[in-house]
Amino acid sequence: MDAASGPVIALVGNPNVGKSTLFNALTHLNQHTGNWPGKTVEVARGRYLYQGGTYTLVDLPGTYSLHPGSAEEEVTRDYLLSGEADVTLVVVDATCLERNLALVLQVTAAAWPVVVCVNLLDEAARKHIQVDLGKLQALLGCPVTGAAARSGRGLSQLQALLAETIAAPPPPLPSDPPAAGLCPCRQAAVLAARAQEIAAQAVTADEETAHRLDRRLDRVLTSRKGGIPVMLLLLAGILWLTMAGANVPSALLSDLLFGLREPLRQLLEGMGAPWWAVGALVDGVYQTTAWVVSVMLPPMAIFFPLFTLLEDAGYLPRVAFNMDHFFHRAGAHGRQALTMCMGLGCNACGVMGCRIIQSPRERLIAILTNAFMPCNGRFPTLIALISLFFTAGTGLWRSLWSALLLMGCIVLAVAMTLWSSRLLSATVLKGLPSAFSLELPPYRFPRLGQVLVRSVLDRTLFVLGRAVTVAAPAGLIIWVAANVTIGEQSILLHLAGLLEGPGRLLGMDGVILLAFFLGFPANEIVVPCILMGYLSAGTLVGYEGLPQLHAILTANGWTAATALSVLVFTLFHFPCGTTCLTIWRETRSLRWTALAIVLPLAVGVILCSAIHWMSVLLPV
Repeated sequence: MDAASGPVIALVGNPNVGKSTLFNALTHLNQHTGNWPGKTVEVARGRYLYQGGTYTLVDLPGTYSLHPGSAEEEVTRDYLLSGEADVTLVVVDATCLERNLALVLQVTAAAWPVVVCVNLLDEAARKHIQVDLGKLQALLGCPVTGAAARSGRGLSQLQALLAETIAAPPPPLPSDPPAAGLCPCRQAAVLAARAQEIAAQAVTADEETAHRLDRRLDRVLTSRKGGIPVMLLLLAGILWLTMAGANVPSALLSDLLFGLREPLRQLLEGMGAPWWAVGALVDGVYQTTAWVVSVMLPPMAIFFPLFTLLEDAGYLPRVAFNMDHFFHRAGAHGRQALTMCMGLGCNACGVMGCRIIQSPRERLIAILTNAFMPCNGRFPTLIALISLFFTAGTGLWRSLWSALLLMGCIVLAVAMTLWSSRLLSATVLKGLPSAFSLELPPYRFPRLGQVLVRSVLDRTLFVLGRAVTVAAPAGLIIWVAANVTIGEQSILLHLAGLLEGPGRLLGMDGVILLAFFLGFPANEIVVPCILMGYLSAGTLVGYEGLPQLHAILTANGWTAATALSVLVFTLFHFPCGTTCLTIWRETRSLRWTALAIVLPLAVGVILCSAIHWMSVLLPV
């Protein structure tokens, strides 16, 4: 017990049992998250008050076993064995109690005292499942209470039971549990049999009625005929809502941020700052940062809540189930499908999401290949190029055709992700794909409030903060390159001239290739950098509409072949600065970070070179 923070409660449980919901319901906003020392595993701590006393709740990573197969499970085991907690609270799911009881049996043998909270009693009631809490307590030999954390039901009883257990711990269980002394495989079998025996006595349910709706939905969502098409339709819907919904807030945010540019300039000039300092700070650092924020924030603020809604509803494990066959054939892990989908919102988030993969080899494959998926920062460029050079007609037909081509780009990105995963698993990361058990949790109505908090705070603002730290210094570099001259030309135009030869070999030009390098902080500024180079401007240049953009591009020699090369290079080039920083933090290796940069860049160079020579040999 820490005198300053009061008794410590370790919160453990399988994934998808509502553990985080319970943690948030008890601690509200009085919580913080930090990495476990020496690992990239996050552990949340929070406090709550009960009858004048302060209690500290430690939310440990979800685990299926105390025999660790991942860094997360290792952290949970080590913390429980450390004895730091005054009591261990194990959360189980009332709708699938048998599946969770094996962990309860392990915890009661490793840490004491233990309290079991049977969560999701409201969902169990809807599915006609009844749990006899008294009988369960007698069979487990530790205090048991029930709750429905989403609605707050049972929380006061839980707090009272925890306080009572801490004040007067029950006598420990016998020190020779049924699985003691056996190898992990035999232990698992013995614990599973014991869990089945306990559940049979404590749970009353009509299995056919209890899971009827889930089974009906799974016949469609995980079937060979319907699983992939439904997945693609949902993905297309999320992308459409993201891009269409982000237009207005992005424009409003842009007006707000860029409206502050001149007042900031006047403030600096009034303070006597020299012209170069004003230009560097306002037209360089501030303008680049404002551009990244206004273009990046609205799509992420839409995509991540939608993505988290699917996760909360229980659909994302079905995506992994549908894609497992493809990734297994590529020598990778089925859960890479989830991190790949996260990459559509932000590759940095996709890289961090790779922590869910237990095998270090397969986790590294997922990290190194995530940049093959186009993030939301690349979608505006892709959509603009498709609309300007590869669609015909007007109105609805043009929108539908654009949507189909964009989906084609994503399918190509998925194919290249699988190909590159296969390449890595057969060469530098050679090995056999590991077997894994994939739990398909019951379908649930998403918790809108928690979804917004998790998606906005844990993902959107976190990634945006990292992007700003990269964009601000890059804005200074861009301004210096565009405004400092050598001879009669700016550094920017000199660099574009040096890249003209390599750019032409890729079907582009030096300005375009330089724009991708300048867009390293954030893919959102690639097109403004192209326009800045073409117009010899001293700052990033925007455009009022697609007709104006088309006129500038064609005036500088763009053709359909040029646009196709730029489109492909937009899909496949080095990750942005935020993603590279995240890759290094996750791997702590410059070698693997360099490979993550080179791999998609090499694919982009090869494909663009092929497009260029085909356009030369077979001119249209």
